[in-house]
Amino acid sequence: MLKYIQMAFMRKSKFRHVFGKPLKRDECYDGIRITRTSWESTYCAVNPKFVAIITEAAGGGSFLVLPLAKTGRVSIDHPMVAGHKGAVLDIAWCPHNDDVIASASEDCTVKLWQIPEDGLKESLTDPVVDLCAHQRRVTLLVWHPTAMNVLLSTGSDNFVILWNVGTGEAMLQVDMPDQIYSGSFNSDGSRFVCTCKDKLLRIMDTHTGKTISEGKCHLGSKPAQCAYLKNGQIFTTGFSKMSERQYALWDENDLNEPKTIEEIDSSNGVLFICYDADTSMVYLAGKGDSIIRYYEVTDEAPYVHFLTLYQSNSPQRGIGFMPKRGLNVNNNEIARFYKLHNNGFCEIIPFTVPRKSELFQDDLYPDTASDVPAISADDFFAGKNAEPVLVSLKDGSAPTKKEQLKVVRKSNILDKMPAKPQQQQQQQSSNNAEAAAAPSLPPQSHKHDGIDLKELQEEITELKNKVRKQDKRIGELEQRLQALEQQNTEEDEGQE
Repeated sequence: MLKYIQMAFMRKSKFRHVFGKPLKRDECYDGIRITRTSWESTYCAVNPKFVAIITEAAGGGSFLVLPLAKTGRVSIDHPMVAGHKGAVLDIAWCPHNDDVIASASEDCTVKLWQIPEDGLKESLTDPVVDLCAHQRRVTLLVWHPTAMNVLLSTGSDNFVILWNVGTGEAMLQVDMPDQIYSGSFNSDGSRFVCTCKDKLLRIMDTHTGKTISEGKCHLGSKPAQCAYLKNGQIFTTGFSKMSERQYALWDENDLNEPKTIEEIDSSNGVLFICYDADTSMVYLAGKGDSIIRYYEVTDEAPYVHFLTLYQSNSPQRGIGFMPKRGLNVNNNEIARFYKLHNNGFCEIIPFTVPRKSELFQDDLYPDTASDVPAISADDFFAGKNAEPVLVSLKDGSAPTKKEQLKVVRKSNILDKMPAKPQQQQQQQSSNNAEAAAAPSLPPQSHKHDGIDLKELQEEITELKNKVRKQDKRIGELEQRLQALEQQNTEEDEGQE
């Protein structure tokens, strides 16, 4: 720690005095049943409109989506996104549409959801599209930074799959040697770096799926994390053979030796990486830690410069990191974290740079990645790459108007509806040759073997509605039971 303090004082930096100050409790979120799954995930995803948090669910998987302005205590019966049959392990907001979120689950599927403009008014159970190709649980989701509707997923089946979300197709499938722990695209999405259970760091070509280079990463057995930085650098966190936490910086062209590697401490929580490409700052938030460390990455040795740390009294169970478009530039805010506590509290922590001037600070806010995709999914899968479309934050970043996500699947013989009698007559009249050769079909009847199809459909719809109401009632009772148990526990602790 003394070494870090000496480094911070020896080197000048405009980010040396960055400080974090949490908002008041009523300006945060409370009463959330955060998931108890043991998978190493941040459990939280944030964008300029919504915050999403993976929650505990009985007999399935769900997550909570709240508008940023809807702070305070979350109602017990608040609507959920609940369509998975297994626990949700990861969630990720689309960088090009603030209303679209992807979720990965133990039920081996990835689902895409369209969130209403004003948030959820009722529980959402019907996804826009199901992405089914994994044979085991899906553990990681990463959106392509510049191509529209391109999503990468990894699972316990050791597959890395690149999806075209617009058509619901798996466009590229790569069989990896072992379980993938984390991954990150480079700035134009042409490469993907990932850490693996076999302790190797790999860089993959996203067009061919071939491994460009690989090298030994952190030697500890616990999961390592990675982030692709600009200028071809890669930042990783992990554990040594002696289970000491480390960070390392790598050159994408040489993974044999890190440019620098440093030990941090001997805690056992996985260090998640939050990277700000505009300021070249890296924030490290360890699961179970009460500390958020931040560093500045430069091209001069020792490359990674410790700045300072934010410390609180409560450990973090999960963490969400706001994209640059969602920050308050008037307050010189350069980062904002959504910290999940073990007691169901989501604390908002803005990080600001102290400046006396109230004018827009150009040096703190260079043009940042916008929500406009640079290329289409078809262009990307045809082999094209593009850098992000940039936008200025001087007047604030207003989201561009987006259409609802639509899935256009490629047609096949199974998805053709049988023609109705009127359509058949039109087809026969427009093609006399085929009409003469083929016998005319008898008119379709609404009854089949004495069964009225319309009545049968109405009965099925009625039964489905009853099942949904019962599911909702069961969920409400479970939430009330948990609230009563928590209240009794708090009363017992107060008496002691």
